[in-house]
Amino acid sequence: MNRARKVEDVVHKRKLIEVALPLEAINRESAREKSIRHGHPSTLHLWWARRPLAAARAVIFAQLVDDPSSRPEEFPTEELQRRERERLHGIIERLVSWDNVRDEKLLADARAEISRSTDGDPPPILDPFAGGGTIPLEAQRLGLEAWASDLNPVAALINRALIEIPPRFRDQEPVFPGLAGSQIRTWAGAAGLAADIKAYGDWMCSAAKNRLASNYPMASLAGGGTATVVAWVWARTVTCPNPACGIAMPLARSWWLSKKKGKETFIVPTIVGDLSHPSGLRVRFDVSNEGSKAPDPSSDGTVGRTGGRCVACETAVPLNYIRSEGRAHRMGASLMAIVAEGNRQRLYLPATEDHIAAASVPRPDDVPAGDLPNNPRDFKTPNYGMTAWADLFTNRQLLGLTTFSDLVGKTRSKVIDDGGSSEYADALATYLGLAISRNTDYSSAICSWHSGRDTARNVFARQAIPMVWDYVESNLLSGLSGSVASQLSWVAGVVGALVPAAPGTVEQADASTRSYDGFVIATDPPYYDNIGYSDLSDYFYVWLRRTLRDVHPDLLATLLVPKAEELVANPYRHDGKVGAKRFFEDGFRRVFTRVRETANSDYPITVWYAFKQSEADDTGEASTGWETLLEGMIRAGWEITSTWPNRSEMGNRMIASGNNALASSIVLSLRPRRDDAQTTDRRGFIAALEAELPQALRRLQQGQIAPVDMPQAAIGPGMAVFSRYSGVLEPDGTKMTVRSALSRINEILDQVLNEQEGDFDATSRFAIPWYRQHGYGIGKFGDADSLARARNTSVDVMDREEILTSRAGNVQLIKPADLRSNYDVVKDSHTSNWEALHHLIKILEQEGINSAGEFLREALARSDSAVDPDLVKELAHLLFRIAEGNGWTKDALSFNSLVASWPEVLEVARSVPKRTSKQGAFLFDEDD
Repeated sequence: MNRARKVEDVVHKRKLIEVALPLEAINRESAREKSIRHGHPSTLHLWWARRPLAAARAVIFAQLVDDPSSRPEEFPTEELQRRERERLHGIIERLVSWDNVRDEKLLADARAEISRSTDGDPPPILDPFAGGGTIPLEAQRLGLEAWASDLNPVAALINRALIEIPPRFRDQEPVFPGLAGSQIRTWAGAAGLAADIKAYGDWMCSAAKNRLASNYPMASLAGGGTATVVAWVWARTVTCPNPACGIAMPLARSWWLSKKKGKETFIVPTIVGDLSHPSGLRVRFDVSNEGSKAPDPSSDGTVGRTGGRCVACETAVPLNYIRSEGRAHRMGASLMAIVAEGNRQRLYLPATEDHIAAASVPRPDDVPAGDLPNNPRDFKTPNYGMTAWADLFTNRQLLGLTTFSDLVGKTRSKVIDDGGSSEYADALATYLGLAISRNTDYSSAICSWHSGRDTARNVFARQAIPMVWDYVESNLLSGLSGSVASQLSWVAGVVGALVPAAPGTVEQADASTRSYDGFVIATDPPYYDNIGYSDLSDYFYVWLRRTLRDVHPDLLATLLVPKAEELVANPYRHDGKVGAKRFFEDGFRRVFTRVRETANSDYPITVWYAFKQSEADDTGEASTGWETLLEGMIRAGWEITSTWPNRSEMGNRMIASGNNALASSIVLSLRPRRDDAQTTDRRGFIAALEAELPQALRRLQQGQIAPVDMPQAAIGPGMAVFSRYSGVLEPDGTKMTVRSALSRINEILDQVLNEQEGDFDATSRFAIPWYRQHGYGIGKFGDADSLARARNTSVDVMDREEILTSRAGNVQLIKPADLRSNYDVVKDSHTSNWEALHHLIKILEQEGINSAGEFLREALARSDSAVDPDLVKELAHLLFRIAEGNGWTKDALSFNSLVASWPEVLEVARSVPKRTSKQGAFLFDEDD
């Protein structure tokens, strides 16, 4: 690889990501992706804070593909550039759909566009903070040489399984005896590898069942027969501190087993005599569905945030006592109920002695070693004496997991005996080991029962390990949810769906010291202390190390995950908050200074920023973390060329206009700033903003960007101006801060939007300022008349045209919902862009996209039409900003929804109706 050229020697082509993106389509598919499970790469193994695949795919494509404005020889006019940009956006819109992730023709088209913009020599993509592997995986899907590195060995192993192993065994038949010839099919891609994962996984599960069956017995049913156990529900216990009681008091968060309508089931604790217990009493747990015995919501369970109560004597027990009992290793457990698999339902059965005995096994000798970190924010179990990783599991779970872990090595030997190479055996062992590691998230004493969904919660429902009182043991051998077989099914499903289109390389490396020579960087770095990756991932690492140390000695050599160099601001590791902040910011700057020195400078780099909403200040105007990121990049020598909000939630939160509202994550594109960059003063900066933002904003509006995302997207061209200078000097000679620059960008953005009012027809130019002042409320006739005359129209005309009502000296704009349903745009003497927008909103909300598109088509078809689709869309953007700024949330949602649906509405509008011979129905042909 060649070292990057000096920044001042390079003339860059602007890339699509630096100009415009079909952002709404990207965000829509990012949100949709959250509901996709089977075959999704995120289900290979848990990792935290993954970026959506759809967004990563779109960003990498747009990072490499030229914007048409950078090829004036092919697209000399703005109109030709716009058409070409829309064509490229069309590719992205199809590319981001999950339904198309294996569409080879579409992927070939995308790869061809990348090749055309890279002179037939696409660069390798590197993510130095690869994490869960989203970015390198999507680079590989686009046919690019993918490189991934991470300091964390768990992340490196996940990436190895996603991008490095599958290409090595692409199109290979399975090895498991009889499998290759059992189906008349080709083993394309990673299909053969996936089939072997399932087959050898089944063999391993069968071997485990032979060893462990007595520890995982069937449940006996009252009417005779047996059922497979799904899980056992336990409650931790401590001795009641009341000397007159002394019972082993259960610590249960809730007595409910199922809250599903018609299937309500709960535990009923009863105190019974039992001379085998020191107190002479014990708690018997019955299972009931009788409504009269249902738990009282005010006293459900026996333990909460402040302490517990004894179910026998009602003594209040402080949390400190429970903690001291735990630290003294005097905390026990009682089996409360058994959950079995019924006919399309869960069966809840009372505990029995044989099931209690089956769980009573000694702790294995060779459990994973290692202690939990001293991290009080994310780890609560050390307060209760559970200080080692192995303490988070019951003895039966430790027996089951170590048995499966040992069987991975035996399965690896069987692969070789069956004719597989040692490299292939290592590959299969890797996936089997990941399945077992994945299972630990569902098989520990930190899992609890979800009474609303009749299933077990996993450990990492959030990015922490909490203390759990009533916990469940899933049946490792059941083949159902929580079993190893079910985890193997998820892993095989992911591998079978991969598209290993190019080689992948994975390294364990420190981002601050590794080489970036010749790479194009696309990365999602950690941010501050949002997630303590190394501490959390030790939970999985100790099991992966036990299982796969001989297979991956380069990744699994250390006792625990490396932590000292991890780029996370952990206060307990770096001398408090101040030290943690300094450590993170210094490390972040070192990484991106090094990237600037050696990375391929022909392309922008892309950096994801994930934030916590609480980072916004009281006004919502800024985020300290966001400012720090921008400041750090600028100080490291980067020019910020675009900022794109990526929303992976279905609903968009409305935040006041005038503020750069942060999305769930933001992706930035950056170029190295020229080494000879000059300074400017505040006046020069504002003049540059005023000169450049209008055209940039128009391009953004022409793309698919929802109004709610416009303020954030507008930061990109604004920060491009600010960051191209080595400094912007304030009148007192100090350098302008990022916060001050963001305020100036917002001011100019408002100014540009206001200036756009001059592009509209007279009716719309009246209605915009009137709406800004009154919304759809009432104003005085005199004020309206004066404004209308200035806009060369009249209140009477607009009253007749049903834009507003003028009655008894009061004037009020007509809101979309109040417009006439029988309005005919063809017969109207004049339809303004304001009218068109409002009727479109009404039709879209009441009848849907097709009807809205038909209305717009009819409006555009008039020979005297004053309706301009671009202006209608710009008007929606403008009114959204006004509505949001005034807190008119319902209005803002309507304007935002129209823009979000605009591509589909416009597609219908541009189609040509064609009458068929049957019943006069209409079909539509797309207009070329």
